[in-house]
Amino acid sequence: MMKILLPTSTAGSLPKPSWLAEPEKLWSPWKLAGEELLDAKQDALRLSLQEQQYAGIDIVSDGEQTRQHFVTTFIEHLEGVDFEHRETVRIRNRYDASVPTVVGDVARKQPVFVEDAKFLRSQTQQPIKWALPGPMTMIDTLYDGHYKSREKLAWEFAKILNQEAKELEAAGVDIIQFDEPAFNVFFDEVNDWGVATLERAIEGLKCETAVHICYGYGIKANTDWKKTLGSEWRQYEEAFPKLQQSKIDIVSLECQNSRVPMDLIELIRGKKVMVGAIDVASHTVETAEEVANTLRKALQFVDADKLYPSTNCGMAPLPRQVARGKLKALSDGAAIIRQELTA
Repeated sequence: MMKILLPTSTAGSLPKPSWLAEPEKLWSPWKLAGEELLDAKQDALRLSLQEQQYAGIDIVSDGEQTRQHFVTTFIEHLEGVDFEHRETVRIRNRYDASVPTVVGDVARKQPVFVEDAKFLRSQTQQPIKWALPGPMTMIDTLYDGHYKSREKLAWEFAKILNQEAKELEAAGVDIIQFDEPAFNVFFDEVNDWGVATLERAIEGLKCETAVHICYGYGIKANTDWKKTLGSEWRQYEEAFPKLQQSKIDIVSLECQNSRVPMDLIELIRGKKVMVGAIDVASHTVETAEEVANTLRKALQFVDADKLYPSTNCGMAPLPRQVARGKLKALSDGAAIIRQELTA
């Protein structure tokens, strides 16, 4: 799809402007309501697109400006989930959060992000990528008082995600990405039904598909967890062999300032790889050369025509000027390698 070598993109969210929601926070409430909020979300989306373009990002996204959270905003639009009745659950075995409850059969009565995607499509000629939560990560952000089975609920969500994905494709989205940080935690489930439900979510799609597996936003619960993982992070070893056999086109992983051994990329040989070359858990802006170094290491294990430089994860919790600097570093770092490869 991309004619350009090493096309850059972000893995997910970008910071929201302070007039839309409180900055540097996850689950930050909207500052506006009704028509004003709809307008403001579109304005923020335009702004986010412009920042990506200005930084030289090749595959652009909405920066998740229209959603409060990468998982719950999708769930809010579904039937069978009660947001008033909340339960506290452990999210990815790391931190407690107050989450909605599944009270009946889940169903998607109307499109969730399709109008937003059409709007983004109308604003640019560039390839666009749209992120959706993956089935397993959706389950992990809920309390299920109805199906009483993580697997059963995952298959239901996979069907719903497939409906949404097909409409996003029809709206002109070039790459649909499913966010599955839960793949780094629940290894037995990944192998038993995690990858299978993900394949159900992409069934019948002709556009490119991606799965994004990271070690989470730069919030304390995640950075504390990372400290317990030892000198090598080998979580990807569990899911990669299954993903290599799957129909997913692109696998997105965290590499910058992470302890993921680069040679694990060998396990997804043949897939396109979105290599996270920007650390989202630090306010330090990478230099172009640091980004280039990460990409050089990755190139030992992935062919240049399959390398997609990216960020480790979303940047919603970061200050805007930091995110801006990081986007530029990503772009400049990719340019260095592009030049080396074509020299």
